[in-house]
Amino acid sequence: MTQALLAPIYDFLHCETPAIWVDVALENQTVMLIDHANCEKKAAATAMSLMTKYLERTELLFCAARLAREELHHFEQVVEIMQKRNITYTQLSPSRYASGMIKHTRHHDDLNILVDRLIIGAYIEARSCERFAKIAPHLDETLSRFYTSLLRSESRHFADYLALAEQYAGTDIRERVEEFGRIEAELILTPDEQFRFHSGVPVTLHTSGC
Repeated sequence: MTQALLAPIYDFLHCETPAIWVDVALENQTVMLIDHANCEKKAAATAMSLMTKYLERTELLFCAARLAREELHHFEQVVEIMQKRNITYTQLSPSRYASGMIKHTRHHDDLNILVDRLIIGAYIEARSCERFAKIAPHLDETLSRFYTSLLRSESRHFADYLALAEQYAGTDIRERVEEFGRIEAELILTPDEQFRFHSGVPVTLHTSGC
């Protein structure tokens, strides 16, 4: 079942998470969990933003509403795990990942902006799914079970975003999807000064999380 869920993810992404990211994540699980909570909260906020801006697009409203509910539920689950492990939910500086893709968004008109936002959303959800699968086998039983349980919803979020992008574009978006795929892969495979859930290749095996 897991492999069937992940097959479209691996076909979509242009690279896999480097092994060194997994090594650093295992050494910095506190930072990983805090930033994971941040990611779920941001994903819910993104969905709510889409619902606010695109009132006339009914399919998007329903999809974004479901996504927001699920992401907020995941946020609660991560915070609950953190509480049980006496991890304080502190501020972390954001990673370069999302902003590194958003800066390439077209600003010619509202439709191009929407399509690009949906493509970016698909990559973020796909990468989250891939990283959950990549690190889950190395975690303790509780975290491993939790991250594995997220695979189905994250893979669906990726597919929903991509389907909406194709629907609203009204034209072939494969070239645009490929372009963002190259940008996303570069962010994942190039050196990164900080460790975050979506960070690139850590420049050191140890990080303070600041």
